[in-house]
Amino acid sequence: MSSLLRLGLAPAVPRLSARTLSTSHVAREAAAPNLGSVPPPKKPVGAFRGGIVGFLFGFSLASSLAAYHLLEEYKLASAALQASVDELQLSTQKVSAHVRRIEAVEKELKALSDASASKEDVSRVRAEMKKLYDGLHVEFLDLRSHVWGIQQDVHALSKKDSTSVRLV
Repeated sequence: MSSLLRLGLAPAVPRLSARTLSTSHVAREAAAPNLGSVPPPKKPVGAFRGGIVGFLFGFSLASSLAAYHLLEEYKLASAALQASVDELQLSTQKVSAHVRRIEAVEKELKALSDASASKEDVSRVRAEMKKLYDGLHVEFLDLRSHVWGIQQDVHALSKKDSTSVRLV
């Protein structure tokens, strides 16, 4: 038999079947105490899984910082743009005030040019004044010659010996 065992051949021996103990349903539930559930075994964090988690953590941290800096830059740019808009508005108001003043000056200039005499009017008035002056000069000369004639008559009468004056 030992040689058969060495060769791996066992004699055919009938096996005895294991008999199970049967109890009632209530007894079976009472017999099994509840010890809780067994926690699943923790997997050790491997290099690959740790690398992925680290990469995702670093990426999210870098993204958060980049978004924060981008938001700060946006706020600064927005403030600068608002300041530029305010300055542009002030400049626009100044320009519009200057334009209104220029328009007022243009209206006054147009009114003055409508009320003032043109070069042709001035030359026409000058010619009329020259004619009037020449006419007055001629009359003055006529009057002077008449006065001179009267002086001559008075002088001639004063030289006469007669004292009678006849008036007509």
